[in-house]
Amino acid sequence: MIIQDVINHLEDFAPLQYAEDFDNVGLLVGDKNTSLTGVLITLDTLEAVVDEAIETKCNLIISFHPIIFKGLKSITGKNYVERVVLKAIKHDIAIYAIHTALDNHIEGVNDMICNQLELINKSILIPQNGTIKKLTTYVPQAEAETLRNALFDAGAGQIGNYSDCSFNLEGTGTFNGNSNSNPTKGKKGSIHYEAETKITVTYAKHLESKILKALFSTHSYEEVAYEILSLENQNQNIGMGMLGELPQTMEETEFLNYVKTKMNTACIRHSALLGKPVKKVAVLGGSGSFAISNAKRAGADAFITADLKYHDFFSAENEIILTDIGHFESEQFTKNGLVAHLTKKITNFAIVLSKTDTNPVKYF
Repeated sequence: MIIQDVINHLEDFAPLQYAEDFDNVGLLVGDKNTSLTGVLITLDTLEAVVDEAIETKCNLIISFHPIIFKGLKSITGKNYVERVVLKAIKHDIAIYAIHTALDNHIEGVNDMICNQLELINKSILIPQNGTIKKLTTYVPQAEAETLRNALFDAGAGQIGNYSDCSFNLEGTGTFNGNSNSNPTKGKKGSIHYEAETKITVTYAKHLESKILKALFSTHSYEEVAYEILSLENQNQNIGMGMLGELPQTMEETEFLNYVKTKMNTACIRHSALLGKPVKKVAVLGGSGSFAISNAKRAGADAFITADLKYHDFFSAENEIILTDIGHFESEQFTKNGLVAHLTKKITNFAIVLSKTDTNPVKYF
């Protein structure tokens, strides 16, 4: 295997097209065509993590957080970011970051929090817009079924819990090929009338190249007529945060103790208790203050996240319990989930869970 083979598995699972625009994801250091010796998975890439990769003979580090977030104007080792990059390059170790591509995945960071808390009836808290596209094309009626099936096989026509979804309308298409044309129907230089089926399907945007390849390789026309539109429909399977329910209603202090134990956190900062039972819970790993209003609109009794500032707690407004469990603590199980996923996909190479504690926050 080469490093690109592992990247393919990662991006099939969590396509980079769904990462946030501000993010820096993908292969950040190294050559994708290098032969693979092993994979080390971590939450953050620090010098100690690179040392661990050297020791375990892993030449690919998969990190949740990107070590390079802003542009580097020089690499001289003057800070920890530059020292990590220098050491990785010196030892031919590649670094790949997945970050918000995994944040937005339905089985990603927030699903892992929900699973740790044993939440049920889960759904995306903030569905992502602009991730669904619509393809319309026109094909001879006799070829419509073959083309539809090719598009379905490429991933088109998936809507929620339904597959093979399409809209079909029969009509008449006309065309007249010039002297340079090579029509598969009719003759060049004369107008042709063809009984056609208009086929419309939706698809996830990361599948576009695969969908178009299926269209062009299956369609019989020399020039394929097609239209692509980006839809504003929300994607119920992609987005930030999750909403779920506790198996049983809990009293507030019982809930806080439950979260503290399950999420293995030393302390929880929280807004005022409301004297109400807790059943519906919103979660968002990492810095989640931007989602407070979404959690409230969703009717959550509590919101679990991190990096809340002083004034953020006022936003609870006696409607919800805001809980800050710590940035590292909210994402700590992410690397375990990645190890579990890749171990199923790659059986002939070591997938190593980093033992390095990368949490920069300590508690006294």
